[in-house]
Amino acid sequence: MFYVFAEMSWGWHHLETGRPQYAPMELAPRHSTTPPCVGLQGDAPTSGMVLRRLLTRPQDALIRKWNWKSALFSSLVRCSLFFVVNLGAGPRKAAGAMLTELVFRGVTAGWFGSVSQAFRGVRPLWKAVVSVVCVVALCQHPLELLVHWLRGTPRLAASVGASVILTAVSTVLELALMRKGALVVGVEGRPWREDLASLPRLVVELLKDVVNGLKRSAAGWQEEADPTN
Repeated sequence: MFYVFAEMSWGWHHLETGRPQYAPMELAPRHSTTPPCVGLQGDAPTSGMVLRRLLTRPQDALIRKWNWKSALFSSLVRCSLFFVVNLGAGPRKAAGAMLTELVFRGVTAGWFGSVSQAFRGVRPLWKAVVSVVCVVALCQHPLELLVHWLRGTPRLAASVGASVILTAVSTVLELALMRKGALVVGVEGRPWREDLASLPRLVVELLKDVVNGLKRSAAGWQEEADPTN
């Protein structure tokens, strides 16, 4: 969330000072020698454009770009979450909740990962996060609630509530990583081993982005508050 706040604050300061905002880096195809390019914000897709594309051509975004990387990560993290939340009801019931979530995520997480990939070019980041969280919240969690209710997950409200919170946090991280080229599938994607190898470096870069963004925002606010400078 700090990453979204830093980018939103920096973008707002740019807007007020009249400086141009820049769109996220467009990834070149995996084996292309063409360097990534950066355009002005007008070149970046809007949330409405991406949503219309998903609705009019779902086979491109949701089937051809079914994100197996997101499915793998999400299945492992979410099933562990459901196991921990339901452990107080007994190991067997916790294992049942974990297996239910593992199957559910194994089937659906790739689709929701493809939604994140489709929105990753939207600028600024917070608009992409809000769009993806709204789509996921409307489509994913009601279905998740139904599946676990039918299965008889003991701590249903706590489990789904924790899953909703995790969605908000993981969406920020996933979109930020996808904007840097990780966890992407299709022609713009990289081999799985390269994604894994780059994750520590990308996480450090994200943390630096947060710190730098907050510093720039603080400096901008200080300049506006002190007209003598």
